[in-house]
Amino acid sequence: MLTAYDYPLGKLVDEAGVDIVLVGDSLGMVVLGYETTTPVTMEEMIHHAKAARRGVANALLIGDMPFLSFRGSLDEALTNARRFIQEAGCDGVKVEWKTGIEHTANAIIDAGIPVMGHVGLTPQTAASEGGFGMRGKDAAAASRIVAQALALEGAGCFAMVVECVPDLVAQEITRRLRIPTIGIGSGPWCDGQVLVTYDLIGLFERFTPRFVKRYAETAAIIRRAAASYVQDVKAGTFPGPEHTVAMPPQEAAKFKLNPQSKIHLMQ
Repeated sequence: MLTAYDYPLGKLVDEAGVDIVLVGDSLGMVVLGYETTTPVTMEEMIHHAKAARRGVANALLIGDMPFLSFRGSLDEALTNARRFIQEAGCDGVKVEWKTGIEHTANAIIDAGIPVMGHVGLTPQTAASEGGFGMRGKDAAAASRIVAQALALEGAGCFAMVVECVPDLVAQEITRRLRIPTIGIGSGPWCDGQVLVTYDLIGLFERFTPRFVKRYAETAAIIRRAAASYVQDVKAGTFPGPEHTVAMPPQEAAKFKLNPQSKIHLMQ
């Protein structure tokens, strides 16, 4: 699983053969420039999910339910989940763990919408839980996360994101659950893996999580390309003849104006 937030990126990762494309609320940080994911709205998520849908032809497309979109009334959560399906064309939604979320997830599933769960580090509530970092580092905390994953599976979730827990905890969750687990920063024992694509390709430079492997340095490539463009424009070497369309000579001769003549603009 990889993230995508627009048509070109969705198309590229889909063509690369990923099984699932997540329109993650990580777009708040890597695309919109927010400090965290919490300011992301439903309108922003729907806008980006629509764009990604136009590029994703084969993979399962999952919309990330943003902060507060599923934490109020059940009716509001159902309405927001339906928007991902009906307006954006997603195949399902993802919800982060919170107390009681299994009941909300079950209601969304009963409405015919597939739900992916998310346990461990939950970025939407990280600030109120001691910040970003590993979860489940002691036995008691690890047991709670396992119980949360089991509760979401019991609610009917079809898959589980397991974020930033020790590998032994991820291994135990994978062993206990009958649904696929998708790890991020949780070691190799999950059934699948997910990364934020902007981290993977080196396009987001504010920070790089320890668990990320960079497969490209796209930001450096873009910066060099833009600097070369600026240099060529200032030097007058772009656009060159190969980038320019010339008027046929006979038409150019007709078009040349007497320096003394006036140009009249038609209204």
